[in-house]
Amino acid sequence: RDPLHTCGHTCRTLCVCVFLLCILECSLTLPSLGCPHMMAASISLPSFVGGRLLEHHFRPHLVLPFATLRCFSFPTSSTVGFSRGGFPTIGIAPGGERTQSLISVRAVVSAPSNLDLSDTASLGEVTRRDFPILDQEVNGCRLAYLDNAATSQKPTAVLNALREYYETYNSNVHRGIHFLSARATDEYEAARTKVAKFINASRSQEIIFTRNATEAINLLAYTWGLTNLGQNDEVVLSVAEHHSMIVPWQMVAQKTGAILKFLSLTKDEIIDVEQLKDMLSNKTKLVALHHISNMLGSVNPITEIVECSHKYGAKVLIDACQSVPHMTVDVQELGVDFLVASSHKMCGPTGIGFLFGKIDLLQELPPFLGGGEMIADVFLEHSTYADPPLRFEAGTPAIGEAIGLGAATDYLSQIGLERIHSYEIELAQYMYERLSKVPKLRIYGPPFHSGGGRAALCTFNVEGIHATDLATFLDQQHGVAIRSGHHCTQPLHRYLGINASARASLYFYNTLDDVDALIRGLEDTISFFASF
Repeated sequence: RDPLHTCGHTCRTLCVCVFLLCILECSLTLPSLGCPHMMAASISLPSFVGGRLLEHHFRPHLVLPFATLRCFSFPTSSTVGFSRGGFPTIGIAPGGERTQSLISVRAVVSAPSNLDLSDTASLGEVTRRDFPILDQEVNGCRLAYLDNAATSQKPTAVLNALREYYETYNSNVHRGIHFLSARATDEYEAARTKVAKFINASRSQEIIFTRNATEAINLLAYTWGLTNLGQNDEVVLSVAEHHSMIVPWQMVAQKTGAILKFLSLTKDEIIDVEQLKDMLSNKTKLVALHHISNMLGSVNPITEIVECSHKYGAKVLIDACQSVPHMTVDVQELGVDFLVASSHKMCGPTGIGFLFGKIDLLQELPPFLGGGEMIADVFLEHSTYADPPLRFEAGTPAIGEAIGLGAATDYLSQIGLERIHSYEIELAQYMYERLSKVPKLRIYGPPFHSGGGRAALCTFNVEGIHATDLATFLDQQHGVAIRSGHHCTQPLHRYLGINASARASLYFYNTLDDVDALIRGLEDTISFFASF
């Protein structure tokens, strides 16, 4: 049990047993020796914290430092866990597919959590304890943070994951054989697998880490778009898209001669799906739409949109920045070809997002950026490129941010997306009904009971008061944080005949008290301006 002196023979014996059993597709229970060589053996058993679901990726053919053996490719269904007696277990399901790429080995650990979801208090009251930033006063008032469509706050679990990375195993990934680099690589790739599971991608290789959702769309535009779009090919968008969904395709259209077409809204201010059906043709190469509008709060029928588009051979790209954090999003069930989302809107760090793409489509795409990490071999005359996802992740990635995103998916999964969505529907209805009773206030988007549903956000204007004045008074006089401006949807604002609007957006850590604070602040602000 002395890891420095007496573990060599035991490690060697256990390692041989593990690999033999992996080949035979059996399972094995190993006593926990606390030996650091376990990490070097690439059968890593690192520390597990916070009840997180960790995915450890083992490199085939990595030379073991204490044996002449080389790692075999593990079946993709391999799992690692802990028994009640504290023994790590490695199991391989019969019929596991062998592969020569990075293999994901899952470690599932049960550990105490700060969340007590059996508490009789509301979900908002229970979870806000995990968000230190919410426990403060702003301008002498209790902070009511209602700007979640712009960015979410970060729970302690995510902050701890970032701190743990930078304090205990900060190192570059995919390149080093030493302990820190191996652990950083494991945790970074574990985050990719967690994201894949979070949206039910078929494999982790379908997740490409990017700086944000905007870069994810640009990546797709400059790889898939420049490769597949030609003169008079059509791309269908809507007037309600975020600028990051419109501008990249404008730029690609200018280079390729493709034509952009835009869907309008129905009288309920939702995407006109019937117009889409009429607009689709054999010229349509891509349909690029939001899942939930960041201004209207409307929820698009993605499955129906995908089915209509695929009949004409068009690919479908979905902006899921406002849906992935709030509801279950299953890319296989939806049938989308591409999907983007951003970490900072789902309790994760800023500076990282992801692109989901069906693996067969990603394999056909050229690189986005050139440099280290995205290559297979480099010669003076030419280079060959790595398989997805590394082909699209040139240079040193945002390692800590990816690990933080992985921790965020763990946290959200622990609460449960169905629980989050159900609670947010209650909050959304309460806010919509209370705002509807405020005199001279106009809410944009569909009615709450329109059939398509509404997200937990309301964008509105008050007659005679500029949206920025509303936001300023709410902040300075009442400690209520909302957003004002065009919300990166200038074309939609022009379509609606307005130049700005105010937006209050909720998340699961908000409460009815936050909504009440918004209403009190609005009534006070409206009364103040009416006095002139």
